[in-house]
Amino acid sequence: MDRTSIIGIVLIMLLFLAWQYVAAPSAAEIEMEQRYQDSIAALSEAELRAGEELPAQTDVASPAELSDSLRQVQYGSRFGAFATAAAGTAQDIVIENDLMKVTFSTKGGTIRQAELKNYAKVVEREGKEELHLPLLLLEDEKNKFEYIIPVNGVAGDGVRTSDLYFTPTVEGETLTMRAPVEGGGYFEQRYTLTDGTYLIDYDIRFEGLNTVMANTDGTVRLHWENHLDKIEKNSQYEASYSTLYYKPVDDDTDYCSCTSDDTETLDDQPLKWVAGSQQFFTSALIADDRFSSAVLTTVADEDRLSDDELKLLVSDLNLPIGSSASETFGMSFYVGPNEFERLRAIGYDLSDVVSFGSSIFGTINRWVIRPLFNFLSGFIGNMGIAILVLTLLVKMLVYPLTYKMLVSNQKMQVLKPEIEKIKAKHKDDSQSAQVETMKLYQEYGASPLGGCLPMVLQMPIWFALYRFFPASITFRQENFLWANDLSTYDSIMRLPEWIPFMQGHLSLFAVLWAITTVIYAYYNSRHMDYSAQPMMKYFQYIMPVMFLGFFNSFAAGLTCYLFFSNVFNIAQTLVTKNFIIDDDKLRAKLNANKEKPKKKGGFSARLQEALKEQQRQQSSAQSKKK
Repeated sequence: MDRTSIIGIVLIMLLFLAWQYVAAPSAAEIEMEQRYQDSIAALSEAELRAGEELPAQTDVASPAELSDSLRQVQYGSRFGAFATAAAGTAQDIVIENDLMKVTFSTKGGTIRQAELKNYAKVVEREGKEELHLPLLLLEDEKNKFEYIIPVNGVAGDGVRTSDLYFTPTVEGETLTMRAPVEGGGYFEQRYTLTDGTYLIDYDIRFEGLNTVMANTDGTVRLHWENHLDKIEKNSQYEASYSTLYYKPVDDDTDYCSCTSDDTETLDDQPLKWVAGSQQFFTSALIADDRFSSAVLTTVADEDRLSDDELKLLVSDLNLPIGSSASETFGMSFYVGPNEFERLRAIGYDLSDVVSFGSSIFGTINRWVIRPLFNFLSGFIGNMGIAILVLTLLVKMLVYPLTYKMLVSNQKMQVLKPEIEKIKAKHKDDSQSAQVETMKLYQEYGASPLGGCLPMVLQMPIWFALYRFFPASITFRQENFLWANDLSTYDSIMRLPEWIPFMQGHLSLFAVLWAITTVIYAYYNSRHMDYSAQPMMKYFQYIMPVMFLGFFNSFAAGLTCYLFFSNVFNIAQTLVTKNFIIDDDKLRAKLNANKEKPKKKGGFSARLQEALKEQQRQQSSAQSKKK
């Protein structure tokens, strides 16, 4: 080897040594690379444990610490252009108005919880001690609110925004959160609160994502899982009033099943809004325009829920998104109480989430009973007193019919001696006795059905109130006498769980209703004849006891109304029979009716003919047997 070759080799070795020295990584870079390798190992282990499901947050270096190449290697296959927003630290951002305080998380850019300032959750401890806690909605840690954005280079449905970290900006009562993409674009969620309302203005924006998003059918899917937690004292009844409501753009409001698992697939039915409603509170998402389609699911099966869960509501909504460089979809978020007037002011039939009913009884609740209670509460501070006044008004309105009922009952009492003579005459022939009795009623102008009309007319009010009290937030946590909440049962005593139908407690208003029902039935039936149907005499006493188990867990507002109604019935009966109806005048009137010429036809005549025909058929059948 000549001298020139040796000098060249030495120079090359010196240059190589110098390059190694200059290019060697610093201690910080070595540490960062080690953290990267540890993160890759952690991800691999998590994938082995959970299949395709990746952890929501991994202990990795933040995007600021990673170089572009390392970030793309670590997150590119899963997040594509959103790799910049794929790692970070979750932070809570709070904005509030006079009615609510809303906490947002930068992880996913969604509502983490909403506190309603004017309402409380009451937890009953042992010894009937009550603990008032803040009332929170959308607070369950298992909740999800995420958009699935189809992105180039990302397998599966696309990128889920719940896995992204958003950059927050707060200006007054407006919160803007952005998840950036490579090249300067971003996905944005903007929330704005305004005083005096539970309505949150909510918009999403796709800026510069037209080159990032994969070709789709022109929609982006929103996946919303709302795990409803138990809020009210009677969670079983609360569950029966909790479900998903939805409003088709060109149709009436509808809802999923309230009592069992249900799925509604609305492929070709655009929706204006969807609402997860509990007994007294609702979280609704309202589109400025429309959601193009949806799949709505409710899970009510207790075996599929945790102990503290009421129901699971799942909404998969498709949002129509164009292909331009800047796309916006406007919405509103209602997170608040089921106050009828407040929801009605929003429009789009959102007040239908208040479970007053959809039949004629719902109409009575919305436009008769509700306005009447609003009027009474305007000058009556206690809702229990308002119920008492309502009962009095109803009884005054139907008193003319009640008076006729009592006169009809008194006629039966006056005619009882004549009826006894007919029974003695036809003691071996019940058919003949019934025919003669009907003929007697016709002669004297009496009717055994005269007492039914007032009760029939009051039944729509009873059925309407059955739905009204547990659905109206007006009575929630309103005190009256021993009841501390008129929207649920008024427990005065704990009972063993093994007692059937009572559900571990005793409600005093329900007991008082049962007792007064028995008293009223006894007073009215003293002069009635039950020889044809002897079981009816005992059934009228058994029925209140049977219904006690039903009313025992019902809203105290209703059982309070029914108890007051019985008290007024007894009072009206005693006063009317003892001080208003004159038996002598009534007897004279009956005798005068007997002397009047009788018109042929009428209900009594037709009933009498029917009984005669039945009697002839029975006699004919007996003759053939002989």
